[in-house]
Amino acid sequence: MNRALPAVRLRVPTHEDAFAWHRVFDDPEVMEFHGGRSAELSVYEELTARQRRHDAELGFCLWTMTDEAGQVIGFTGAQPWPQEWGPRGEIEIGWRLGRDHWGKGYATVAARVTLERLRAAGVPKVVAMVRPGNERSLAVTRRLGMELAETFPHPRFGEEALCFRLDLRDNATLDYTE
Repeated sequence: MNRALPAVRLRVPTHEDAFAWHRVFDDPEVMEFHGGRSAELSVYEELTARQRRHDAELGFCLWTMTDEAGQVIGFTGAQPWPQEWGPRGEIEIGWRLGRDHWGKGYATVAARVTLERLRAAGVPKVVAMVRPGNERSLAVTRRLGMELAETFPHPRFGEEALCFRLDLRDNATLDYTE
């Protein structure tokens, strides 16, 4: 099936994006693999502020993702792995979309843009941490050419978190075949 891929824009998150992220992610299905319930607005205020710092210091962050009409639909990008467990010291690529935007190709397109931006910033490799059962995110890792490299015991959920890796140095021209 050859459908047209959606147009997305990625930008450094603003303070106002904390409100948009809070609204877009306020859905139990969206949060199923992120703790199961909506986060407080303060979580997104801190997250957007941290992403602005990452962009200023590193040249990349979790960018706000907008659709063709300029509406905030989620985020994608990369940041240093923020937890005390897992792939400490590595750069994690990630994405999260509002429920109304699932299944349209936004996450994959935006993640591909992210990989190109990371390569341009000199990032040699990335990881993606995915919880078992998160089939949508697992599909994006496959489309990006990522491979399961290892697992880490998840401290909150009593399961093995899946760690996918992609070496950006070995993929001078990334193959994005579906």
